Amino acid sequence: MNKTRITELRQTQGWTQERLANESGIGLRTVQRLEAGEDASLETLSLVANALRVQVRDLFSTIDDAALSSRVDSLADRAEEQQVARDRISGAWRWLYIGVGVVVTLISFTFAQGMVLFLGYWVGGTMILVALRRLYLEPHLDAKYPLSRATRSRRERDVRPLADQGGAIKGVTH
Repeated sequence: MNKTRITELRQTQGWTQERLANESGIGLRTVQRLEAGEDASLETLSLVANALRVQVRDLFSTIDDAALSSRVDSLADRAEEQQVARDRISGAWRWLYIGVGVVVTLISFTFAQGMVLFLGYWVGGTMILVALRRLYLEPHLDAKYPLSRATRSRRERDVRPLADQGGAIKGVTH
């Protein structure tokens, strides 16, 4: 029997089953089944883990099935690979912005009104970059790398404390 901590993790957050369903994007009945010990797919467990801000493996207090343990490890490896790819793309956007900013800064000092260009790029450009990230880049990366999280989400997860909890799931299907 694979024992889970879903109920206790949910209660630690102070969430109802309805809130966990909304935060994870799964149905209330699915949350009830998970907490009652019924089977779930790794995708469903991944959604629940993301909502609770834990790794899928952390949903379990014990994993008795070697095949399940292997699949959970594989999911964790895929999530790590996706996170690295997502961070690489986000970093490339950031470095592109900084690189263009350096060029604009150098050019701005050759003009009499260069300070306007300098401030315009760094202030206005920052606002445009933030808007582009939120409206285009993050949704695109969420779709392309569903097992990864935005840096902002990871920071929120790292700040949120969690205590040990428990519940049960008989098995997991893939």
